[in-house]
Amino acid sequence: MKIFIADDSDILRVRIKDALAEIEGVETIGEARDTLEARRLIDKLEPDLVILDIRMPGGNGIDLINSIKGHHPNTVVAMLTAYPYPQYQKRCIELGADYFFDKASGLDNLMSLIRELSQERGRNEQSEKNTKTS
Repeated sequence: MKIFIADDSDILRVRIKDALAEIEGVETIGEARDTLEARRLIDKLEPDLVILDIRMPGGNGIDLINSIKGHHPNTVVAMLTAYPYPQYQKRCIELGADYFFDKASGLDNLMSLIRELSQERGRNEQSEKNTKTS
């Protein structure tokens, strides 16, 4: 599973990358600290999952949801924000975000989700291999 991280906090990006490195079948393929770089790299790298902050230089993650889902409809978008307000969560989900996590308390939940998605992806790939060889 290829993961892209878009967050303006260098410290948080490193923390997320370190946590992802512990999950089998997961690879961090890129990162950005602002929305312009994120948009460009997401289009180029085509990740399976994007971890996206709401507030970043050059715009905001909410604006990126439409772009990501419009160009890459199968990409999973997980919002990770310090602004877990219900109106933000509602708007993000309306625009196509698949998950919404609070930075203060949701990082462990995000990592659990990624473990589940990675395991599910591995099972699906193995099932496809078995089907092709049968």
